[in-house]
Amino acid sequence: MSDAYSKWGRIAAAISVVLCAGILAGCQVRPLYSQASGTREKFETVNFSSAEDRITQEVRNHLVFLAYGGAGAPKTKEYDVKLTVTSSATSTEVTDDTSLSVSKNNYDGPYPGRVSMTGKYVITRISDGQVLRAATRTVTSMLDLPQQEFAKLRAIRDGQNRAARELAEIIGTDIAATLGR
Repeated sequence: MSDAYSKWGRIAAAISVVLCAGILAGCQVRPLYSQASGTREKFETVNFSSAEDRITQEVRNHLVFLAYGGAGAPKTKEYDVKLTVTSSATSTEVTDDTSLSVSKNNYDGPYPGRVSMTGKYVITRISDGQVLRAATRTVTSMLDLPQQEFAKLRAIRDGQNRAARELAEIIGTDIAATLGR
């Protein structure tokens, strides 16, 4: 009885090894910016549309740096990215009023807030006009909103800058993944 059990155990083990080897052979995971994929070279040929406002300019500047590494605009442009960014700042206090007015609290300390930033973008191949990807990404940056008006405006701007960096990282990774296919 034990010989039959060990015989079937060895057969099952051999079948498991063959199945696992087959599954792992189909796995095609590779680094996003690997030399073999050519993603870095493709990413360097992306042209980013001009910005119409400060927030879009912040995201665009970070994307340009991610794509070109500070080397300047590409000489050959094979892909075009049209980018639209919107942002809103709100209080996260649990009240009926979510406006950012100074006189809403009776105490002198800061109150919690957030900046939400949404980026819509379309990646197009310039040679044939084919849209490779159209997507929307959203990030949120938490912040403390002080009672002083100028300090509050500065806190909101700092929150927008943090959200712009994070949004650019997400969009840049998505562009690289799209071009790497």
